[in-house]
Amino acid sequence: MSKNTSAMFKGIGTGMAAGIMVGLVSSALLKDNKKTKSMTSRAMNAIEDALDKMQTIFN
Repeated sequence: MSKNTSAMFKGIGTGMAAGIMVGLVSSALLKDNKKTKSMTSRAMNAIEDALDKMQTIFN
């Protein structure tokens, strides 16, 4: 049961991160602004860090 719950949370986290990434990248491409690209890269790094932390918590 614990493994199923852990896998479910990992899947939810991955899905949320993927959705956020698609939204950020698409908005950056539409605006084509240097500031937006910088913010997008910062957001991607923050999401990667959050996913790494979630993975260590559930392992």
